[in-house]
Amino acid sequence: MRLSGKIAVIAGFLTFTSCALAQRSNAKADVWVSSWGTSQQIPEPQNSLPADDMRDATIRQIVHLSLGGSELRVHLSNAFGEEALHFTSAHIAHPPSPASAAIDPATDHALTFAGKPDVTIPPGAEYVSDPLETTVAPLSDVAITFHIDEPPSPETGHPGSRSTTYYVHGDQVSAADLPNAKHIDHWYQLTEIDVRTNKKGAGVVVALGDSITDGHATTTNGNDRWTDELAKRLLASKKTQNIGVSNQGIGGNHLLTDGLGPNVLARFDRDVLAPAGVRWVIVFEGVNDLGSLSRRDDAPAEVHAALVVRIIAAYQQIIDRAHADGLRVYGATITPFVGSFYAKPGSLNENDREEVNKWIREDGHFDAVIDFDAVVRDPDHPDRMLPAYDWGDHLHPGPAGYKAMGDAVPLSLFGT
Repeated sequence: MRLSGKIAVIAGFLTFTSCALAQRSNAKADVWVSSWGTSQQIPEPQNSLPADDMRDATIRQIVHLSLGGSELRVHLSNAFGEEALHFTSAHIAHPPSPASAAIDPATDHALTFAGKPDVTIPPGAEYVSDPLETTVAPLSDVAITFHIDEPPSPETGHPGSRSTTYYVHGDQVSAADLPNAKHIDHWYQLTEIDVRTNKKGAGVVVALGDSITDGHATTTNGNDRWTDELAKRLLASKKTQNIGVSNQGIGGNHLLTDGLGPNVLARFDRDVLAPAGVRWVIVFEGVNDLGSLSRRDDAPAEVHAALVVRIIAAYQQIIDRAHADGLRVYGATITPFVGSFYAKPGSLNENDREEVNKWIREDGHFDAVIDFDAVVRDPDHPDRMLPAYDWGDHLHPGPAGYKAMGDAVPLSLFGT
């Protein structure tokens, strides 16, 4: 049955403790919430910057907020560094364009850390700036510019930014433009931007996923991931206009093993529980676990069956940990991938996908189901993606597919 962009929602029943509800309800005014966030990893060699380029370097990065607020604070990271990292200065400003190194000088502000313009972040740590009193609009762009004197060792970053980063030598954090800057489409040492809001019911949806959540095949500097579409829809509705979205997708990510970036259970605390104001989590992971099994070799049926059991057990771990922290947790079905490099003739991984999706859809597991499989599949060939939504590799949607996915998430899941 074709759903034509609508979604099948299977409501679950959940009993929260009063303590957990109080912890995450955000019913009171004047709270911090994450307006933008991204997952961290050690960039692969082809996605990292040469050490010489990060020595005495100014790095300017542009991100797209979901919520607005009257104050903000910025999270800088040395999560994977093995040595302390010194940021000599950091600024934030509004850029006239998300695809340019220019900023509006009238909006430029210096960030401080414990009242000082510089900060040294220990290995494995993250630092949050002091609150900055400046109003930012929802769905607006901000440019974060920092200077470091020595390169991180190793780098902490997010390769799948779909956003351009600019870097030059010397301390030019307040420069109106960086006309001679080099550029690369990755983020580095930057994890989150929080805003303070006094609007009742404010909160954040964390999207926990792989490359389809990260936005593979979306438009560079275009902000057209499915999570961006969801953020726009939440803002447009009076009932959900105080709810933001934090995209915690990593391309190539796995539930069970370290693929590109740490596995989901290893990064759960940092990427799901830590963001300010999180109240809901959408879990959209598993395709890389399923596909990798058949990509290596044709495995016997019992190996496939064991993988399905382990994937389901990982989902249950996520559900239990989210519930323990007072979060609602929604399961997204795995989208089809026959025709992609993951699908081999005679492989059992399509049966595996159907078994996993059956469990996701069953009552009593997730608090609700977001049926992305039903949204993007070809009704005539349900093991394949609808051609209109297929980017071309039969695994990732293109912009039209991402829009359909974002449009299909029921806003009723995020009521107060």
